[in-house]
Amino acid sequence: QVQLVESGGGLVQAGGSLRLSCAASGRSFSSYATGWYRQAPGKEREFVTTINWNGLYTYYVDSVKGRFTISRDNAKNTVYLQMNSLKPEDTAVYYCAAGNPPGRAFIPNYWGKGTLVTVSS
Repeated sequence: QVQLVESGGGLVQAGGSLRLSCAASGRSFSSYATGWYRQAPGKEREFVTTINWNGLYTYYVDSVKGRFTISRDNAKNTVYLQMNSLKPEDTAVYYCAAGNPPGRAFIPNYWGKGTLVTVSS
C-alpha cells in the first residue's frame, strides 16, 4: 500500500523553473517504479516520465526531454520532477504515480491527487 502526495506546483513565467515533489508513505515504496502524468485543461491525462526503483533508468516523452528531470530518494520516500525552460503548453495538473514496469509500458497502481502548474506567457 502506497500513498502519494504532490507539492510544489504554482504559477511561473515561461522560461522559468519549478520543482515538484511527491512524498510517499508505505514501506514498499522502493519496490515500485514511479512516474509523472499531467492533464491539461480540456485534454486527456498524458504520460510524462518514469524512473525505476533504484533511480538508474529513466524515460521521458519527447516533449519534455532536455527540460524535465525525474529523480528519487528512497531513503526519504520522495520522487522529484525538476522542470526547466517551462512553456505555456506545460500548464496542467501534474500527478505522481507508482507502479511497474518502468519505461513506456508503465502501469500505475497508485496515484496522488495532483498539483497544478500554470505557465504564463
